[in-house]
Amino acid sequence: MRLITNGNISRYFAETLVLLFFPGSKFPEEGDNSGIRVELTVQEVSSQATGYALIHTPAGDWRAEYMVPCETAARLSREMRCKTAAGGAMLLAGKEYSGAMPPWGMLTGVRPVSMVMDMLAQGMHPDEAVQRLMTEFFCQEGKARLAVKTACGTQPLITEDIRKICSVYIAIPFCPSRCEYCSFVSFTSPRLLSLVPEYLTALCSQVRGVFSTIRRLGLDVATVYIGGGTPTTLNASQLDILLAVVGECWDVSRLQEFTLEAGRPDTIDAEKLAIAVRRGVTRISVNTQTLNDEILAAVGRRHTAADFYRAYQMARDSGIRDINVDLIAGLPGESRESFLHSLGEVLSLIPENLTVHTFYVKRGANITKIDENIYRVQDKETMAAVEDSAVLIQSAGYEPYYLYRQKNTAANLENTGYSLPGHPCLYNIYMMEEIHSIFGAGASAMTKLVSPARGKKHILRMSEKKYPYEYLTGEDAADKAERLYQSAADFYMKFREK
Repeated sequence: MRLITNGNISRYFAETLVLLFFPGSKFPEEGDNSGIRVELTVQEVSSQATGYALIHTPAGDWRAEYMVPCETAARLSREMRCKTAAGGAMLLAGKEYSGAMPPWGMLTGVRPVSMVMDMLAQGMHPDEAVQRLMTEFFCQEGKARLAVKTACGTQPLITEDIRKICSVYIAIPFCPSRCEYCSFVSFTSPRLLSLVPEYLTALCSQVRGVFSTIRRLGLDVATVYIGGGTPTTLNASQLDILLAVVGECWDVSRLQEFTLEAGRPDTIDAEKLAIAVRRGVTRISVNTQTLNDEILAAVGRRHTAADFYRAYQMARDSGIRDINVDLIAGLPGESRESFLHSLGEVLSLIPENLTVHTFYVKRGANITKIDENIYRVQDKETMAAVEDSAVLIQSAGYEPYYLYRQKNTAANLENTGYSLPGHPCLYNIYMMEEIHSIFGAGASAMTKLVSPARGKKHILRMSEKKYPYEYLTGEDAADKAERLYQSAADFYMKFREK
């Protein structure tokens, strides 16, 4: 793929537009031997902008132009006018080339709900926000309404007090096996799993340092989220050690929410659940992705539907307040009917949270080596499955509470979290909408400092070493804690409320 841009166009934005129609593409400066070339040009005259797109392939050329309507251009910044012009042209050319218009239009970012929340905060009526998403950004009506409904449900949960506190994320980057589509940094081989005891010792030291930093900054903690990987890859004793350290560092009874991911049913047992309850965990994820045993085997999930039912019932019997179940629409080989069967079975269990992901793959996933055509711009089965699932889930009394998007997703669809009334995962909202600071601990974890004042948002990201063996050879916990404190103290001083 060769990408050429002319005019006031962000290179990154141009790449995200191209990925809508050519998922999985790379963008070397000199191009490649595929024979595919995309040219995006923006021309500006006074306060008007026009975009031009050319898609050249060995099979032919597709061209389009798009002038931003005058009434729209008048209220947009120069940057947004140019983005809209380039986006409109690329979407029109891409539709001619592929026969499909992306359901989210030119909203290529991770957080479409954030844009809607800004609209609502400025006093825009929800119906007006829907129309703006459709007319200015080429969103399908159903997607625009989903984004607005999610924003309307989320907005009341984001108070000024919530902006001034923080949450904590703790990473366990180990799994019992690796899914073929996996994009997370997780480690499954016996050699790497042998690092767990040493990793746990280092992690506990860092967790203590993180909570010490939070106390020194005078912050309160809203939520704690232990994610992975699969945290319940830890054995019962190891899990108890980690949860006990969190309890030593903070009064978990004061938390709004304490989540433990247990994504693999084959890692869940009654002893671990009893420990989680005793240590104050209030939310757990029991994720099956599908209840089709053939699909589970094909994508590398080493459990069956029966294992899921067993694990879910144990979680329910444990008394944990909230249970989440993840499903993935569009898994390779799975039909719409199969996915909807899984969904119906899960809905009958009445979990407090239900998350519908759309299948997507990063370049490093094993499945890309097996199926080079794994990226799917057009996927009517998955589109139907996602649309039908939204209707069924909401008819069962659930409401969307958070939503995000990823590149190279089947049919350019979304991931949506649904909850029963009063049971949204607050961490997911605070993290996805960047409401307040998230302090991270563990390999590949990120600390994201967010300025507490309203107005322009300022963010500082600090990442931990990606791999456990790197994490174990880095600076010690005391030095990490001091570095974190100094960075955070400087950040909060710079962006404190006036």
